[in-house]
Amino acid sequence: MPTRSCTLHTTNRDSAQAGAELGAGIRERMAGEAADAVIVFASSQYDHATLLDALNDGCRPRLMVGSSSAGEFTHDAFEEGTACAIALRSDEMAFSAGLGRGLHADRIAAARDLVGALRGMNNHGYAHRSALVMTDALAGHADDFVEQLTLQTAGTYKLFGGGAGDDANFRKTHVFFGTEAIPDAAVCLEILSNKPLGVGVCHGWEPATPPMRVTSADGMILRSLNGHPAGDVFVRHAEATGQQFDVANPIPFFLHNVLGIATDEGFRLRVPLSVAADGVVTCAADIPEGATIHIMKPQTLSAVEATKRALAQLDGAKPEVALFFDCVATRLRMGREFGFELKAVEQALGKAPYAGCNTYGQIARAEGQFNGFHNCTAVVCVIPA
Repeated sequence: MPTRSCTLHTTNRDSAQAGAELGAGIRERMAGEAADAVIVFASSQYDHATLLDALNDGCRPRLMVGSSSAGEFTHDAFEEGTACAIALRSDEMAFSAGLGRGLHADRIAAARDLVGALRGMNNHGYAHRSALVMTDALAGHADDFVEQLTLQTAGTYKLFGGGAGDDANFRKTHVFFGTEAIPDAAVCLEILSNKPLGVGVCHGWEPATPPMRVTSADGMILRSLNGHPAGDVFVRHAEATGQQFDVANPIPFFLHNVLGIATDEGFRLRVPLSVAADGVVTCAADIPEGATIHIMKPQTLSAVEATKRALAQLDGAKPEVALFFDCVATRLRMGREFGFELKAVEQALGKAPYAGCNTYGQIARAEGQFNGFHNCTAVVCVIPA
């Protein structure tokens, strides 16, 4: 049986009813057959355990993973405070799910537990290995966690996914494993296949300043650039470019002025979140001390390019369905124009549907593209028919 899929979206705000609606829709569209895997994204406004229980009762999938989110969408719907799901069934692919707990205390052990569930590490019956990874980015050091996954899998997996969200509240996020909603953890859905999956990555930003050296940083805390307090550097950039920058309410400025860490593969983006009285800037992900960095400005619609890059990896196969992840900061910056971004993805995919969510950072590992944990970056995975 070739790969079959369906995507669903619900605006029902009752947790049990929303889960039941998604479950019934999956069962109907799968003609009563159990899905091999269901991927769920749901607003933090839901009671996740209740929603997941109802969804599971409605369609009884073999595996179910996902996360809380900060904006949910499919090819025909985009809302905040809602839930969406994608179901997969295939005789040509093999699926398994993994969980790593305790990210904050020991991300290396969490990565080891997650990788230990990957059947492709010992099963060489499939030509291609891929994995959806959703993580609690608020636990910290998400970049190093993704690096651990790459090291422990010897770089043999295409990775895609992102950080769980909570509707831009940045308080507590959850990943879903079966009917459990778990904080401080990461989940994965392994996909083994003989046809390649396409993973495209693009951020559409370019440098707005000369390069600067990160002279003091600790994890997500950025203290100084070129020996000057980081907050002062942003103030001077705002003055030089004629932008308004309210240190007491910096998010409107930061959404248009993110940081780009220079790497051999391109710029890895980081979103600043706040400025302390001493000029210390807190970011949404780690800033390596000693790195070369720029303040960046937005340029192009990144999702279109990411989709094209993903489609180019299918070796001529037709796309069946896609997963799309973009940063909550991108949605907040673009406002209503984020709908144009989604429409562009739909047009690039042709008749293939998609589902996804806004995340707190994006995960990608694909040959020839910049890899790791990102902010303000579009990640598209296309699954072949």
